[in-house]
Amino acid sequence: MKSHKTILITGAAGGIGRATVALFTEKGWHVIGVDRNVFGDEFPQNGLFIQADISRPEDMQSIFEKAHAFDNSLDALVNNAAMQVAKPLIKTTVEEWDAVMAANLRSVFLGVKLAYPLLKTNGGAVVNVSSVHAIQTSANIAAYAASKGGLLALTRAMAIEFAPDNIRVNAILPGAVDTPMLRAGLGRGHVGGENVQDRLDNLARKTVNGRVGTPEEIAHAIYFLADNEQSSFMTGQALVIDGGATARLSTE
Repeated sequence: MKSHKTILITGAAGGIGRATVALFTEKGWHVIGVDRNVFGDEFPQNGLFIQADISRPEDMQSIFEKAHAFDNSLDALVNNAAMQVAKPLIKTTVEEWDAVMAANLRSVFLGVKLAYPLLKTNGGAVVNVSSVHAIQTSANIAAYAASKGGLLALTRAMAIEFAPDNIRVNAILPGAVDTPMLRAGLGRGHVGGENVQDRLDNLARKTVNGRVGTPEEIAHAIYFLADNEQSSFMTGQALVIDGGATARLSTE
């Protein structure tokens, strides 16, 4: 039996991804990070960074070939990479719709399929990063919301299919978290403000906790679901982490 655990994290160079890489490394895991963007020299020395586009099936095949060469088993897979198109549905092109589905949904189907032989060796865990937009959403983000809703259904289906192999599959649904994706999407008109910081502050006031979340807070939730010692009796579940935003009636 190997002396360490290994995890593969997609979207590793983003806000939540970087925090997740850091936390698992701190906990002694070996991390395989994947992102289409460069991570930088600070990626853990005992890990492996793969620059690739998870929306491309040929890249996915290459990712898991390299992962298998790095380690013959995976203890966890975190499907965190995503893209967002923030525009009205009637102005969303077929190409944009397909690009969102390829990055946010098809990549998870294919990634788990390719990771399956590595995950079943030790009975690993899959954590899918969905979104509160899967259950409550707003205007001008239909493709993203649809992809994240589909990810919840896929999570349940995979949990059922993989239970005999002792592979757990769960999802987290982050609300507003201070990441580059959130800041880029603040211009779609759902919160007012003259600039990005004003819009971020106005968004924070809409949550019960009165603030947006941090990537580190989401990373800790991912760790809880990925670690078999902490969440061994959880599978097929969706964990909402949104500062209470979905608990409040929209009419209040």
